[in-house]
Amino acid sequence: MLALLTSSAPIGSDLYLASFPEVKSDLLTDATHVQLTLTAFLVGIGLGPLLWGPLSDRLGRRPPLVAGTCLAVLAGVAAVAAPNVDVLIGARFVQALAASAGMVLARAVVTDLSHGYARVRALSLMMTITSLAPVVAPVAGGLLADRISWRGVLGVVLAVMVLQVVAAVTAVPESLPSERRVHGKGDGALLSRFRRPAFIAYVLAQALAFGSLMTYVSSSSFVYQHVLGASSRLYGLGFALNACGMTAAGFLSARLARHRLHPARLVRIGLPVLLVVSTGTLLAVLSPSPVLVVVPLFFVPASVGFVTGNLSALAMEHTQDAAGAGSAVIGGVMFLAGGAVSPLGGLGGDDTAVPMGIVMVACAVLSSACFVVARRYVARHPDLEAAFAA
Repeated sequence: MLALLTSSAPIGSDLYLASFPEVKSDLLTDATHVQLTLTAFLVGIGLGPLLWGPLSDRLGRRPPLVAGTCLAVLAGVAAVAAPNVDVLIGARFVQALAASAGMVLARAVVTDLSHGYARVRALSLMMTITSLAPVVAPVAGGLLADRISWRGVLGVVLAVMVLQVVAAVTAVPESLPSERRVHGKGDGALLSRFRRPAFIAYVLAQALAFGSLMTYVSSSSFVYQHVLGASSRLYGLGFALNACGMTAAGFLSARLARHRLHPARLVRIGLPVLLVVSTGTLLAVLSPSPVLVVVPLFFVPASVGFVTGNLSALAMEHTQDAAGAGSAVIGGVMFLAGGAVSPLGGLGGDDTAVPMGIVMVACAVLSSACFVVARRYVARHPDLEAAFAA
């Protein structure tokens, strides 16, 4: 149920991308205003965590979670029934702002209720779902767009958010007792997260690894169909296969946590693999046989799926006194980084994959560097991660 709550952001942003042309013609608007419906959603996703995370540290997890998911449903109804593009833009902003409550508070609930390796396992499973959704949603949206109207596609998004309300009301307990709640201004707790070096280094490492994934996601259609000449059906099959690799890696990471393998040790495996396959991607697209790129591209989502849950668990270990605020920073920075770097893969046009490869390598290098910084700080302050001590 908590994994379901984390999926609204990528599902809500990616599922209806294929319906943009129909939105433009049906609402008698232009491409710029249609694009603003997505921009408004992404802005809402970025701002929402800053509200819900600190608020939950003061009021508990359930009230903000139930309020946010219910508000997201109401905004979803307004989006489906929007008479013009301006109403659609506003409704999508409110929908994202409200739906981000589930994304942030699910991670906080896991932190409240679990400890050490159990937390790593739970967060690995959750992050697998979160990372899988932006990979699968565009493909699912394309299939839906051929069969139902754009209002129907947004109706599917609305149905997911109704399920989230059911999950929030029936299956998520209050995990933060009153004696552990933060008293005073919540924004102070939020800002104090940025003064924790290891926490911020882990957050940036995760965000940059996610940025590498999103660069692949945003460029994959052009790479497979324009650069490699694959059909749309073959592209969909390849995309789905890569998504399966990422899912398998996430579940493997969760299983290894059950055997008490230190999450930093798993990241030390996953990030070098990400760097190698990102470099392999760049070399393949520069080679006389760019079709070779399909091999390293399979391992890019898998390596990201292997590290994101572990990095999230390591980061949350440094913010247990205000898990809501810490989760807000993790989610906000991750989606901000993903949204910022993903368009860079298309800078060279739709007939080359070289920019995609360069951006992926850069993200992998910077993610690894941030992780090294975090581990060096922890080495000087080992008590910060006592839960993982042998």
